[in-house]
Amino acid sequence: MCWRFTAALFVLTLAQAWGQGDALAAGKFLVASRELGDPNFAQTVVLLVSYDSEKGAMGLIVNRQTEVPMSRLFQDLKGAKGRSDPVYVGGPVELETVQGLLKSSSKPGADAKHVFGDVYLITSKELFEKTLASQADASIFHIYVGYAGWGAGQLEHEIDLGGWHVMAADASNVFHSEPDSVWPRLIKRTEMQIAQHRPMPIAQP
Repeated sequence: MCWRFTAALFVLTLAQAWGQGDALAAGKFLVASRELGDPNFAQTVVLLVSYDSEKGAMGLIVNRQTEVPMSRLFQDLKGAKGRSDPVYVGGPVELETVQGLLKSSSKPGADAKHVFGDVYLITSKELFEKTLASQADASIFHIYVGYAGWGAGQLEHEIDLGGWHVMAADASNVFHSEPDSVWPRLIKRTEMQIAQHRPMPIAQP
């Protein structure tokens, strides 16, 4: 009986550890679990763009593409004229706010915030104008309205409850040409990793 209990406890601990992944930080993906019931986040992949254990976290949903073209959102920006790139819904908070993610080999401007690798967060009109003028296309530049936010300890609690899996982000999934495919692939990858690390059943005497 003791062996069975120990094995079960090990599986639970392992699942929690895998769900936590590496330490929470900007540049990590939050992959919604299949059991996550909140419709705001069902089958989503969130890129954390900021994290502070005492202040909370902020992220952008990278796989919720709309049918609204960038040209309609940025009607007052000359560089957006004729741009059919779709706008993304970054999250349910403050849908009137606009932020962008840009893949760049160097920091695109003083106001840009480094997220991970060669991916930067841009929020100022000046940087939007500069990026549009450079004709950065959808393979390296996405626009988001709204964002996802958590207060101190809230995200950690949701992860402990099994709502999210945490993994290192990569630019190919942030700027994927088929965003609807991102969550199914990442959730399968997560579940395969958990299955591979699950201990073998212990034979009973």
